[in-house]
Amino acid sequence: MNPYPKRKIRIETTKKTYSARYVEILEKWKKLPVWVHKEEFLKTLKENQIVLLVGETGSGKTTQIPQFVLEAKWLVGCTQPRRVAAMSVSRRVAEEMDVEIGEEVGYTVRFEDCTSSKTVLKYLTDGMLLREAMADPLLGRYKVIVLDEAHERTLATYLLFGLLKQTLVRRPDLKLVVMSATLEADKFHKYFTGVPLIKVPGRLHPVEILYTREPQRDYLEAAISTVIQIHMCEPPGDVLVFLTGEEEIEDACRRITRNLGDHVNVLPLYSTLSPAMQQKIFEPTPDQVRKVVVSTNIAETSLTIDGIVYVVDPGFSKQKLYHPDTRVESLLVSPISQASADQSAGRAGRTRPGKCFRLYAEKSFNELEKQTYAEILRSNLANTVLNLKRLGVENLLRFDLMDSPAPETLARALDDLYHLQALDDECNLTKTGEMMSEFPLDPQMAKMLIVSPQFNCSNEILSISAMLSVPNCFIRPRGEAQKAADEAKSSFAHIYGDHLTLLNVFHAFLQNNQDPDWCYENFINYRKMKSAVSVREQLVRIMLRFQIKLCSPDFNSKDYYVNIRKALLSGYFMQVAHLERTGHYLTFRDKDDQVVHLHPSNCLDHKAEWVIYNEYVFTTRNFIRTVTYIRGEWLVDVAPHYYKLANFPNSEAKRVLQRHFKKRRLSEERSC
Repeated sequence: MNPYPKRKIRIETTKKTYSARYVEILEKWKKLPVWVHKEEFLKTLKENQIVLLVGETGSGKTTQIPQFVLEAKWLVGCTQPRRVAAMSVSRRVAEEMDVEIGEEVGYTVRFEDCTSSKTVLKYLTDGMLLREAMADPLLGRYKVIVLDEAHERTLATYLLFGLLKQTLVRRPDLKLVVMSATLEADKFHKYFTGVPLIKVPGRLHPVEILYTREPQRDYLEAAISTVIQIHMCEPPGDVLVFLTGEEEIEDACRRITRNLGDHVNVLPLYSTLSPAMQQKIFEPTPDQVRKVVVSTNIAETSLTIDGIVYVVDPGFSKQKLYHPDTRVESLLVSPISQASADQSAGRAGRTRPGKCFRLYAEKSFNELEKQTYAEILRSNLANTVLNLKRLGVENLLRFDLMDSPAPETLARALDDLYHLQALDDECNLTKTGEMMSEFPLDPQMAKMLIVSPQFNCSNEILSISAMLSVPNCFIRPRGEAQKAADEAKSSFAHIYGDHLTLLNVFHAFLQNNQDPDWCYENFINYRKMKSAVSVREQLVRIMLRFQIKLCSPDFNSKDYYVNIRKALLSGYFMQVAHLERTGHYLTFRDKDDQVVHLHPSNCLDHKAEWVIYNEYVFTTRNFIRTVTYIRGEWLVDVAPHYYKLANFPNSEAKRVLQRHFKKRRLSEERSC
């Protein structure tokens, strides 16, 4: 049976090879475990407003279920937790349906919209659907919402659960499908009050799980050694290696290539990699060459890389963790959960029987947590609270969340938004807060953009914000080229710090007509720079929508950099550190002082007395990264509402600020 009547007409009027391609795809569909449940699923969805579907990795649910729904002539939006998955799955489905990507099938991710008026099936990140709900709380353009990979328990997906429960009551014609490979059925049944559950058992092919006898001291070394052993001892088949971050991945790629040479095609995959580079993992390799994909856990779900037979799983990933006491959000390397390990193993059984090499003992696997902790329990909720307020949620404590965050985390978020003047004394959204919620940025950066015209430098702040949104624009290769890369970076370095260094890079990129050769010569990531240009254009459109003035100070004025630094401080006044007499920095937040050090990558040519920072990094020591020198007296001018109210620890910084407040008061008295 042909599931697409329109397509049948097109097949009959086109070349014979086109029909053969369709038959080939159709035969693959029929082999997928989810195909057997097609009629059951459509019948259940027709009779119910909410359907839960649990299908093992490789069952075909992500690509086929939305297409089944399309057959019933419903407009479909299917969420993915990561932009890479949304983009790759939409391309795969467009190919299966033989339509152009961006036409009938498209995707929407942060800072990129590949859809049109013809689009009837849209893959999008859960965060983008949340933003659509702000503009249209009833999500009127959709007939069916598919929330995929629910087991990942992302912050946006959790918020969508609560919002869609309310929306479904007001829109009886809207359908919701919740899908996962490892769904906690009892918990979801309780939350959605006894909705029907469809189980799709069985992977396409079996996967053999292999454990080490003893725990590995260095999982990176063990992973590289395992890849080499697989290549030497195992039959043909591509390899997928999971590691924790960009630096590890690039290092592993170099070392595997050095050991195995032209016999392997080693490809990295991580979230900040450009879309063009990410797509290389789907390209076929020549005969006698084994593909090795080294990836973060973004390849754990929804991504189907044809030819993967072997998976190497070290048992670690980077997870976001927020400390409400110190107000610091960090990415830490942590053990994965059993559910994540099963997801990773499932990548090996897509095209034929596979093997998963777990670089830890079976006993260690049994000691892992069953499920990954929900992101809402380990995140800074400032952006979440802002979004919920924008969606009209008055009482945050009564909002129906599957897992409730800690009261301390919620209190910190409300406190931060109050200081940013996004909320008033009654915890209602202010006009500034409404504008902040429209920017796809963290609240501090959004506030910085909104107030930048007051310092006559909104154009410069737009450029800096765009550069901060696409981090790691500098390339620092290992080996002999590292010294040349450091020298190239120093040519852009600004004495006042990293934010102005990024501004220098952006201006130089534009002055050189966005030339990729210039980027290569200066060790600048060309794709990151192009992304920054695109991000800036989209932020400009938001600024113009709110009639926020675009302006620049006179470059030859002595206040040119002063104004920019004050504008930066207007958003990040809660992320300030002071140099103590002991030689270390102390973060300067209400009741929380942390000893920190400047990250080695900073561009400051001296230890400034006061700095603002963008990131707080936990490694061997506590580092602050992306820092800019400011003057202490600016704190009482730019953010007096915060520094007057704050009950700071007894430190040198407190005494310095008290002197600045006294000077300001005396100056005001004289002027009166």
